[in-house]
Amino acid sequence: MVKDMAFVAYSVRDVPRAQAFYRDTLGLVPGESFSDHWVEFNVGSSTFGIGNGESLGFEPGASTGAAFEVDDIFSMCERLKTSGVEVSEVHEFPACFASFARDPEGNRFALHQRKPIAPVAA
Repeated sequence: MVKDMAFVAYSVRDVPRAQAFYRDTLGLVPGESFSDHWVEFNVGSSTFGIGNGESLGFEPGASTGAAFEVDDIFSMCERLKTSGVEVSEVHEFPACFASFARDPEGNRFALHQRKPIAPVAA
């Protein structure tokens, strides 16, 4: 039985550069660090890890799937653009807003902001 999400990991060739991007540009909170080969960030109750996964069959720059929940997607996108990050337009969906970007290695990630839940009429 699956009880929780342990972590999401992205493969990168240059761990220190990716660490600086996710810490300084995206603003993730550093967690455990195991040399220059594996770094973790605390994201809510889960962990986002970066490391060179080539020896495990994970191609650097080909990761996708991480979606980071943000308070204000429009200002986060503007912050990333100002830092030189290529960021998509903000897409609106019925329950959320989302935008897509790439880290310096080419890994794709999403920024996500849930819309407030409307009260249910009684």
